[in-house]
Amino acid sequence: MSSHLPIVIVVSGPSGAGKSTILQRALVEIPHLRFSVSHTTRPPRPGEREGIDYHFVTRDEFLRLAVAEKFLESAEVHGQCYGTARAEYARAAEDRSDLLLDLDVQGAESVRAKFIDAVSVFVLPPSYEHLERRLRSRGPTDEAAFARRLAVAREELELFPKYDYAIINDDLDESVESLKAIIRAARCRTSRIEPAARKILSTFDPGK
Repeated sequence: MSSHLPIVIVVSGPSGAGKSTILQRALVEIPHLRFSVSHTTRPPRPGEREGIDYHFVTRDEFLRLAVAEKFLESAEVHGQCYGTARAEYARAAEDRSDLLLDLDVQGAESVRAKFIDAVSVFVLPPSYEHLERRLRSRGPTDEAAFARRLAVAREELELFPKYDYAIINDDLDESVESLKAIIRAARCRTSRIEPAARKILSTFDPGK
Protein backbone atom coordinates (compact mmCIF):
# COMPACT_ATOMS: atom_id res chain seq x y z
CA MET A 1 0.00 0.00 0.00
CA SER A 2 1.48 3.34 -1.07
CA SER A 3 2.07 6.00 1.60
CA HIS A 4 1.60 8.76 -0.97
CA LEU A 5 -1.51 10.87 -0.45
CA PRO A 6 -2.48 12.46 -3.78
CA ILE A 7 -3.46 16.09 -3.97
CA VAL A 8 -6.99 16.21 -5.38
CA ILE A 9 -7.40 19.04 -7.92
CA VAL A 10 -11.02 19.63 -8.91
CA VAL A 11 -11.77 21.70 -12.01
CA SER A 12 -15.32 22.82 -12.83
CA GLY A 13 -16.92 25.12 -15.35
CA PRO A 14 -19.92 25.24 -17.65
CA SER A 15 -20.00 23.05 -20.73
CA GLY A 16 -18.29 24.99 -23.53
CA ALA A 17 -15.96 27.02 -21.30
CA GLY A 18 -12.94 25.13 -22.62
CA LYS A 19 -11.89 23.34 -19.44
CA SER A 20 -11.30 19.98 -21.16
CA THR A 21 -8.71 21.53 -23.48
CA ILE A 22 -6.98 23.22 -20.54
CA LEU A 23 -6.86 19.95 -18.61
CA GLN A 24 -5.44 18.02 -21.57
CA ARG A 25 -2.59 20.51 -21.90
CA ALA A 26 -1.86 20.51 -18.17
CA LEU A 27 -1.71 16.71 -18.08
CA VAL A 28 0.94 16.71 -20.81
CA GLU A 29 2.99 19.53 -19.30
CA ILE A 30 2.88 18.71 -15.56
CA PRO A 31 4.69 15.54 -14.37
CA HIS A 32 3.15 13.15 -11.83
CA LEU A 33 -0.38 14.21 -12.62
CA ARG A 34 -3.12 11.67 -13.35
CA PHE A 35 -6.55 12.33 -14.88
CA SER A 36 -9.49 10.77 -13.08
CA VAL A 37 -11.59 8.98 -15.71
CA SER A 38 -15.22 9.30 -14.68
CA HIS A 39 -18.04 6.84 -15.25
CA THR A 40 -21.03 8.15 -17.20
CA THR A 41 -24.30 6.92 -18.64
CA ARG A 42 -24.23 9.35 -21.54
CA PRO A 43 -23.26 8.06 -25.01
CA PRO A 44 -19.75 8.83 -26.33
CA ARG A 45 -19.24 11.97 -28.40
CA PRO A 46 -17.32 11.67 -31.68
CA GLY A 47 -13.66 10.99 -30.91
CA GLU A 48 -14.18 10.01 -27.29
CA ARG A 49 -12.58 6.72 -26.22
CA GLU A 50 -13.62 4.20 -23.60
CA GLY A 51 -11.30 4.27 -20.60
CA ILE A 52 -9.54 7.41 -21.82
CA ASP A 53 -12.23 10.10 -21.78
CA TYR A 54 -14.88 8.24 -19.76
CA HIS A 55 -15.97 4.80 -18.69
CA PHE A 56 -19.26 4.51 -20.60
CA VAL A 57 -21.77 2.34 -18.74
CA THR A 58 -25.51 1.66 -18.72
CA ARG A 59 -27.72 3.28 -16.11
CA ASP A 60 -28.24 -0.13 -14.48
CA GLU A 61 -24.48 -0.69 -14.21
CA PHE A 62 -23.98 2.82 -12.83
CA LEU A 63 -26.64 2.29 -10.16
CA ARG A 64 -25.09 -1.07 -9.24
CA LEU A 65 -21.72 0.62 -8.67
CA ALA A 66 -23.33 3.42 -6.67
CA VAL A 67 -25.17 0.98 -4.40
CA ALA A 68 -21.89 -0.88 -3.86
CA GLU A 69 -20.31 2.45 -2.78
CA LYS A 70 -17.70 2.32 -5.52
CA PHE A 71 -17.88 6.09 -6.14
CA LEU A 72 -16.19 8.94 -4.28
CA GLU A 73 -18.94 11.13 -5.67
CA SER A 74 -21.76 10.88 -8.19
CA ALA A 75 -24.36 13.22 -9.63
CA GLU A 76 -26.97 13.49 -12.36
CA VAL A 77 -26.38 16.26 -14.90
CA HIS A 78 -28.57 17.00 -17.94
CA GLY A 79 -30.36 13.69 -17.36
CA GLN A 80 -27.14 11.62 -17.37
CA CYS A 81 -25.23 10.12 -14.42
CA TYR A 82 -21.57 10.83 -13.70
CA GLY A 83 -19.34 9.40 -10.97
CA THR A 84 -15.73 9.30 -9.77
CA ALA A 85 -14.57 5.81 -8.80
CA ARG A 86 -12.70 5.31 -5.54
CA ALA A 87 -10.24 3.22 -7.56
CA GLU A 88 -9.04 6.38 -9.36
CA TYR A 89 -7.69 7.79 -6.09
CA ALA A 90 -6.05 4.47 -5.22
CA ARG A 91 -4.33 4.33 -8.62
CA ALA A 92 -2.98 7.86 -8.17
CA ALA A 93 -1.58 6.85 -4.77
CA GLU A 94 0.12 3.81 -6.30
CA ASP A 95 1.56 5.95 -9.11
CA ARG A 96 2.71 8.58 -6.57
CA SER A 97 0.80 11.11 -8.65
CA ASP A 98 -1.74 13.82 -7.94
CA LEU A 99 -5.30 13.44 -9.18
CA LEU A 100 -6.97 15.87 -11.60
CA LEU A 101 -10.78 15.75 -11.71
CA ASP A 102 -13.14 17.37 -14.21
CA LEU A 103 -16.39 17.69 -12.25
CA ASP A 104 -19.66 19.59 -12.33
CA VAL A 105 -20.50 21.83 -9.37
CA GLN A 106 -22.40 19.07 -7.54
CA GLY A 107 -19.51 16.63 -7.79
CA ALA A 108 -16.99 19.30 -6.82
CA GLU A 109 -18.91 20.11 -3.65
CA SER A 110 -19.03 16.43 -2.71
CA VAL A 111 -15.29 15.95 -3.26
CA ARG A 112 -14.44 19.09 -1.26
CA ALA A 113 -16.47 17.68 1.64
CA LYS A 114 -14.44 14.43 1.55
CA PHE A 115 -11.00 15.99 0.97
CA ILE A 116 -10.60 19.13 3.06
CA ASP A 117 -7.26 19.92 1.39
CA ALA A 118 -8.64 19.53 -2.16
CA VAL A 119 -7.76 22.35 -4.55
CA SER A 120 -10.75 23.68 -6.49
CA VAL A 121 -10.59 25.70 -9.71
CA PHE A 122 -13.47 27.20 -11.70
CA VAL A 123 -13.08 27.95 -15.43
CA LEU A 124 -15.23 30.80 -16.79
CA PRO A 125 -15.88 31.68 -20.43
CA PRO A 126 -14.95 35.25 -21.38
CA SER A 127 -18.58 36.11 -22.24
CA TYR A 128 -22.08 34.75 -22.79
CA GLU A 129 -21.62 35.13 -26.54
CA HIS A 130 -18.45 33.06 -26.47
CA LEU A 131 -20.14 30.27 -24.54
CA GLU A 132 -23.18 30.27 -26.82
CA ARG A 133 -20.98 30.08 -29.90
CA ARG A 134 -18.95 27.18 -28.45
CA LEU A 135 -22.07 25.22 -27.56
CA ARG A 136 -23.68 25.73 -30.97
CA SER A 137 -20.48 24.61 -32.72
CA ARG A 138 -20.82 21.18 -31.13
CA GLY A 139 -23.63 20.27 -33.49
CA PRO A 140 -27.38 20.56 -33.89
CA THR A 141 -29.64 20.22 -30.87
CA ASP A 142 -33.20 21.26 -30.20
CA GLU A 143 -33.62 24.80 -28.94
CA ALA A 144 -35.29 23.70 -25.70
CA ALA A 145 -32.26 21.57 -24.76
CA PHE A 146 -29.92 24.36 -25.80
CA ALA A 147 -31.81 26.87 -23.63
CA ARG A 148 -31.60 24.49 -20.66
CA ARG A 149 -27.82 24.19 -21.06
CA LEU A 150 -27.40 27.97 -21.04
CA ALA A 151 -29.67 28.26 -18.00
CA VAL A 152 -27.59 25.63 -16.17
CA ALA A 153 -24.40 27.45 -17.20
CA ARG A 154 -25.71 30.64 -15.59
CA GLU A 155 -26.49 28.76 -12.37
CA GLU A 156 -23.03 27.19 -12.34
CA LEU A 157 -21.28 30.50 -12.96
CA GLU A 158 -22.98 31.98 -9.89
CA LEU A 159 -21.07 29.44 -7.77
CA PHE A 160 -17.52 30.43 -8.79
CA PRO A 161 -16.86 32.26 -5.45
CA LYS A 162 -17.02 28.90 -3.65
CA TYR A 163 -13.84 27.77 -5.42
CA ASP A 164 -10.26 28.44 -4.34
CA TYR A 165 -9.27 29.79 -7.75
CA ALA A 166 -10.98 31.03 -10.91
CA ILE A 167 -9.61 31.20 -14.46
CA ILE A 168 -11.22 33.31 -17.18
CA ASN A 169 -10.46 31.38 -20.36
CA ASP A 170 -10.00 34.23 -22.83
CA ASP A 171 -6.50 33.05 -23.80
CA LEU A 172 -5.83 29.30 -23.85
CA ASP A 173 -2.07 29.48 -23.26
CA GLU A 174 -2.49 31.82 -20.28
CA SER A 175 -5.27 29.64 -18.86
CA VAL A 176 -3.05 26.55 -19.07
CA GLU A 177 -0.20 28.40 -17.36
CA SER A 178 -2.57 29.55 -14.62
CA LEU A 179 -3.71 25.99 -13.88
CA LYS A 180 -0.12 24.75 -13.89
CA ALA A 181 0.84 27.50 -11.43
CA ILE A 182 -2.05 26.53 -9.13
CA ILE A 183 -0.98 22.88 -9.12
CA ARG A 184 2.67 23.75 -8.46
CA ALA A 185 1.67 26.06 -5.60
CA ALA A 186 -0.49 23.30 -4.07
CA ARG A 187 2.50 20.97 -4.12
CA CYS A 188 4.49 23.56 -2.14
CA ARG A 189 2.01 23.89 0.72
CA THR A 190 3.77 23.53 4.06
CA SER A 191 1.44 20.62 4.93
CA ARG A 192 2.72 18.74 1.86
CA ILE A 193 6.38 19.62 2.42
CA GLU A 194 6.40 19.01 6.18
CA PRO A 195 7.61 15.34 6.17
CA ALA A 196 10.61 16.23 3.97
CA ALA A 197 11.24 19.41 5.94
CA ARG A 198 11.30 17.45 9.22
CA LYS A 199 13.94 15.12 7.78
CA ILE A 200 16.04 18.14 6.81
CA LEU A 201 15.67 19.59 10.30
CA SER A 202 16.81 16.31 11.84
CA THR A 203 20.17 16.60 10.03
CA PHE A 204 20.92 19.82 11.95
CA ASP A 205 21.00 17.93 15.22
CA PRO A 206 22.21 14.40 14.43
CA GLY A 207 23.01 13.65 18.08
CA LYS A 208 19.37 13.56 19.12
